[in-house]
Amino acid sequence: MQADSDQLRVWVDQDLCTGDGLCVQYAPEVFEFDIDGLAYVKDQGGELLRSPGERTAVPPRLRLEVIDAANECPGDCIHVLRASDEVAVAGPNAD
Repeated sequence: MQADSDQLRVWVDQDLCTGDGLCVQYAPEVFEFDIDGLAYVKDQGGELLRSPGERTAVPPRLRLEVIDAANECPGDCIHVLRASDEVAVAGPNAD
């Protein structure tokens, strides 16, 4: 388990996204739907990051919401990584 001080980064694999919307419900400041009906992450300024694999920092106050979104995602497409070493802490590649 990561320490609370570790910065996390998150990205969405749109090839696996089902458009279910749980992530947007959990953390609308981090996730948003685009016109294609798939979820994407947003940067700290709220700008949608549309390039495949683009990552954004997880605001510390939204850590649990983003981790829950990754764990509950029916498409198993949300990847939450520890920024310092890229180890998956939630999502399909987490232990």
